Amino acid sequence: MAEFFDLDATAQLAILESRRVSAADLLEATLARHAQVNGRLNAVVAQDLERARERARAMDDRRAKGDPMGPLAGLPMTIKDTFDVEGMPASSGLDVLRRRRARDAAAVGHIKRAGAVVWGKTNTPVMAGDWQTFNALYGTTNNPWDLERTCGGSSGGAAAALASGMTALELGSDIGGSLRVPASFCGVFSHKPTWGLVSQIGHVPPAPGAHAERDLNVVGPMARSARDLRLLLSVIENGPLAAKAPPAELRGLKVGLWTEEPAFLLDPDVRGVVEGFGEALRTLGVDVRPIKSPVDAPRLLAAYQVLLGALVGTDLEPTQRRRLERLRGPAKLARAFGLSPGGWPDLTLAYTASHAEWIEANETRALLGDQISDAFTAFDVIIAPVAPVAAFPHDHRPFQKRILRASDGTQMPYTAMLRWIALATALGLPATAMPAGRSAEGLPVGVQIIGPRGADSRCLSIAEALEERLGGFERPPALETH
Repeated sequence: MAEFFDLDATAQLAILESRRVSAADLLEATLARHAQVNGRLNAVVAQDLERARERARAMDDRRAKGDPMGPLAGLPMTIKDTFDVEGMPASSGLDVLRRRRARDAAAVGHIKRAGAVVWGKTNTPVMAGDWQTFNALYGTTNNPWDLERTCGGSSGGAAAALASGMTALELGSDIGGSLRVPASFCGVFSHKPTWGLVSQIGHVPPAPGAHAERDLNVVGPMARSARDLRLLLSVIENGPLAAKAPPAELRGLKVGLWTEEPAFLLDPDVRGVVEGFGEALRTLGVDVRPIKSPVDAPRLLAAYQVLLGALVGTDLEPTQRRRLERLRGPAKLARAFGLSPGGWPDLTLAYTASHAEWIEANETRALLGDQISDAFTAFDVIIAPVAPVAAFPHDHRPFQKRILRASDGTQMPYTAMLRWIALATALGLPATAMPAGRSAEGLPVGVQIIGPRGADSRCLSIAEALEERLGGFERPPALETH
């Protein structure tokens, strides 16, 4: 049990089922790992240990009696702090929300009914609105591979907890790469489902108590293996798309490898890892072909920014909203002169978009959805980078002052983080993120396996097959050398 945290959830469930370890003991071993590493990471920010211990004992009693057990029976889990969990803080990084009484989010309810022992909440940026994980309430979460760097966001606490062995499964969300970016930065797996496959009810944002499903946003699993992604998705999904399936047959698989797009910047070091991953696929008999952008990338990005900005703008405080509306005129003028595509002018216009502008962006999305369907007649999946860079040093300055620096010294706007994830998000496509290798600095670099709408099982099966042949999660060495 000393190194149980190297086991994925499926393996931990197997030892529970065999009764080689009890749920109560597995929980205590999990908490011991938390005590060992969380002080350096600040990934888990709230706990409900009394209730968790009671539930673990109940799972052991049921197993001893031979009662029917759910697929997650006795497994210790943490949950991202954007999801409501009964009896625990549900802050989304804001103190004003922390003390409210919450009922279980829909996906959390599924997880509990499947028998999981939810014991903690993991950190997130304020209202899930950043690619770094920090807030005034709980502080900063560090990357297990390098404590001076970000773990990503917004499911950053979740990814750090997984990579460090404090949990074997996590529940995350993604509207701007929030499942995929932390997975890439921390060297774990995640799955962004087809839009609508998993209920968002009980996720904040939007404001607590919302009844409508948000455009673009998805709820999905994070784990240390591809098979665990399928396991958790099968518990939380609305339909049978993640039903158990064997790993994909790799020989003859047709993959479009997308690393070239003038509108999307990419660190040469990251490009090398992704293209090296493509070469490894070829050795397995996969038909890998380099492709240019499968859709009109500038139009995709422009439409996505309006769709996303119009949504996020509704979460702004009235004073912030009025300030942006005053900047709308200068922003339009700046755009007319071609200043900083994707920078403050575009974001200001997106946050203050009119309904007519949203309709225009939505029409563009529908057109690009038809284009991507054509691409999937030639390829089973598209493999692309997740982020333009590997995990970068903590930078908590205002967004407009943050700069990403590539390994060759090239500077990128912070909003370049939106670009490679835009295709799957804007068009509602499934995308499985998995480790692809390491940068020259030894940091994890992930790829996303993107499929057509509804092809979640295909993406997961391919990730599982690639993991079996090429390897996947590796324990971060930084935590064991301090």
